Amino acid sequence: MRKILITGGAGFIGSHVVRKFVNKYPDYAIVNLDKLTYAGNLANLTDIEDKPNYTFIKADITDAIEINELFKRENFDAVIHLAAESHVDRSITDPSAFVMTNVIGTVNLLNAAREYWKGKYDEKRFYHVSTDEVYGALGESGMFTETTAYDPHSPYSASKASSDHFVRAYHDTYGLDIVISNCSNNYGSHHFPEKLIPLAINNIKNNKPVPVYGKGENVRDWLWVEDHARAIDVIFHQAKSGQTYNIGGHNEWKNIDLIHLLCSIMDKKLGRDPGESAKLITFVVDRAGHDLRYAIDSAKLQNELDWVPSLQFEEGLEKTVAWYLDNEEWLTNVTTGNYQAYYDKQYKGR
Repeated sequence: MRKILITGGAGFIGSHVVRKFVNKYPDYAIVNLDKLTYAGNLANLTDIEDKPNYTFIKADITDAIEINELFKRENFDAVIHLAAESHVDRSITDPSAFVMTNVIGTVNLLNAAREYWKGKYDEKRFYHVSTDEVYGALGESGMFTETTAYDPHSPYSASKASSDHFVRAYHDTYGLDIVISNCSNNYGSHHFPEKLIPLAINNIKNNKPVPVYGKGENVRDWLWVEDHARAIDVIFHQAKSGQTYNIGGHNEWKNIDLIHLLCSIMDKKLGRDPGESAKLITFVVDRAGHDLRYAIDSAKLQNELDWVPSLQFEEGLEKTVAWYLDNEEWLTNVTTGNYQAYYDKQYKGR
């Protein structure tokens, strides 16, 4: 049985990847490692937590001793590395936390893989999941490709750029089998409500102000999280060693246009008069170093590995809104902090 370590598997994107691998590959042993910081929520995985090919381990990737002991004990065949601090605003407030998790944590995993996979590098795989923010900002035209020069503008993107470079360095220096993907903004179910879309859904639902940075002119390419999980599956199994792939949703939207669309959907779902939710839009002081536009060119992934996004943004946003409104208990537990007791209730003492 192939044993795969998925780091950050209790988070937003990670939980979707864990679920896909557990359900699609019953002959794989999937080990989910998560520190369970504020963004880690094991309630994201209630539907698969009792599957025989799934195991959860609470651990911190910044603890090199713990990571080495885990590799020695578990004999992993591969790593899919998603564990990261990911919120730009938090990185501006506390850059050091991002350096520790995103840089030092990644290097700890690479060192463990180098030590315990020695002599078998061609039989193992280290997959590093990264972000398009490492490329910096675009003007009104053009798209990020896999050869775009790195130009990070926030402590978050700088930490991810550093981790990308370390992963490539371990391939070039030690021969480690690695692949990297850089994705655009994800959206979908189980997203922690500090990010734009779930925050706006929750605030509209509760008639609270919906904050929009600056004039809302910043443009992002939006990727349905389940399409991202499917891309990770394809890249993990089919990509050649040392390759990088950009994953985008082909859905560029200005933030203000996105919010107006979301308000319109919420009005319909909640039975409100058209335009009622839009009255909640509140423009706030722009974020420091706020990149104007991101756009991903996924042609390499499409041409080489035959992946394309399955949903256009309007359809995906409808599905996202429906999920949050249908899962009020999940949303309430996250916004109140009650979700953080889930580990103690379900896992402690196992």
